[in-house]
Amino acid sequence: MARLERHFFTALLLAAGALVLARLLWPVHLPGKSCWPEAVLLLLATVSTIAALARHLPLQNVLSVALAIAPASGAVTWLDLKTGVPFGLFTTGGNAGPKLFNVVPWALPLIWVVAILNSRGVARLVLRPWRKTHTYGFWLIGVTAALTTLFDLSLDPFASQVKHYWYWEPTKFPVSWQGAPLVNFFGWLVVTLLILVFVTPMLINKNPVHRRPPDFHPLGVWLGGVLLFGAGSATLALWPAVILNAIIGVVVAVFAVRGARW
Repeated sequence: MARLERHFFTALLLAAGALVLARLLWPVHLPGKSCWPEAVLLLLATVSTIAALARHLPLQNVLSVALAIAPASGAVTWLDLKTGVPFGLFTTGGNAGPKLFNVVPWALPLIWVVAILNSRGVARLVLRPWRKTHTYGFWLIGVTAALTTLFDLSLDPFASQVKHYWYWEPTKFPVSWQGAPLVNFFGWLVVTLLILVFVTPMLINKNPVHRRPPDFHPLGVWLGGVLLFGAGSATLALWPAVILNAIIGVVVAVFAVRGARW
């Protein structure tokens, strides 16, 4: 029964992703607000991420981690919207939906939850051959932070230029990535590291368990996001973003599958 429920939920997630992808490639009018398919997809991705992780950890631990990541990332986003630190100056658009405390779009904390938890799942696949080494925990935090930053690197052109969820303010620094200042990605890296330092103890299974088969659900969600962002960038001919997304997706998939088969 549990397996049937997982398959049913996965089917819902795939259907929502297919709908969003189809609207990107062949724009059609849907009833209601235009961004509701993306909202449904994000909610399904969040719930499925929590449910998948709860198969290996106590549910209260997983919920505690999610409820720690969301407020922490929301608070940092609020700070940035007020001061421009640590991600750089940007403003949110109407497509971002309702705002928490009239400042932070409701979707941004959920994006952080999905990005960090699934990046950690992918990092576990990549590092599976070295899971018994003494430095495994530190490597897991570092690779998770790097993968979360790569996820944002793929997301930003889609969110800022395709869907107009936010707009970056011009900076004096001449180098940027599709309009986003490079400090944004450094900020994601640092904030993710700080969050992981606090939540990692709750993500460690204290009970001894036998070796489990690799869990590919995080890889599917992570790569699905990168694929969606790349497809959206292609609709506006943002070819550098499309090419980079493809490279990121292929490289991460190869290392994750290689590690899982070890």
